[in-house]
Amino acid sequence: MGLPKANRLKHPKEFQSVYQQGRRYQSPHLVLRVLSKTDPLGETEPPQFGISVSQKVSKKAVVRNRLKRQIRAVIRPLIPAISTGCKVVVAVKRNAVECNYEHFLRELEELFIKAEIIYGHTRKHLL
Repeated sequence: MGLPKANRLKHPKEFQSVYQQGRRYQSPHLVLRVLSKTDPLGETEPPQFGISVSQKVSKKAVVRNRLKRQIRAVIRPLIPAISTGCKVVVAVKRNAVECNYEHFLRELEELFIKAEIIYGHTRKHLL
């Protein structure tokens, strides 16, 4: 099951804007790009996510799609805790093929906290 439509980055222009203007955070298996937008009118957009798995990770589409499914499954329960108005692209590194759900969950939570987009958590609280 995928992410809700409101929480998806759909167009290449959206991905490109996040890559060009967003901040970058890394872990051993993932790279997170975050673009936080503050709306002056006070309207809040839900957080939007995109997942990028290159052919450099694996030539087999089955493997790439499995990685995307695992990351989507990790993101889905975290959506209510993530601040509104941010656009996030999760890119998978080459060595992530051996990762499983628990590794992705731990790394994504750490990256979200480092990027300070999870409500109630800031990096200062953990240090």
